Amino acid sequence: MTPTRKKRLITAALIVAGGGIATALILTAFEKNLMYFYSPSEVIAGEAPAARKFRVGGLVVNDSVKRVPDSLAVEFTITDTVHEVTVVYEGILPDLFREGQGIVAHGLRRPDGIFEASEVLAKHDENYMPPEVASALAAAKSGTTLKHPQ
Repeated sequence: MTPTRKKRLITAALIVAGGGIATALILTAFEKNLMYFYSPSEVIAGEAPAARKFRVGGLVVNDSVKRVPDSLAVEFTITDTVHEVTVVYEGILPDLFREGQGIVAHGLRRPDGIFEASEVLAKHDENYMPPEVASALAAAKSGTTLKHPQ
């Protein structure tokens, strides 16, 4: 093998190796930033991750919203019509947030089982329901669970 060919082969090998390392780093970062959606039934069943952020969604249970006086803290319960999960949130709720409406909350589940939300999203008009919430409600009614990658 001539020195020129050897140099080209080493350069090509380094480029391929660098591309592989870059791809691995990108995929690792992407996986860490994914937030899967879980229904209240799946959260109660323990299918949701314990030490990782995820989304939970459902309908806000009537008469469950409790606001802390002189604070932005609020506690409410969401349901998929089968199970319920208590959510705590500190911040300004969306204008369309109300009891009986579909919401999606992003956050972590605390060891005591309460979901601590860092963001709450509400549906944007009277005909829309977040697709994750709609499929979770349908799955709860039929007795099936949603499939999540592990």
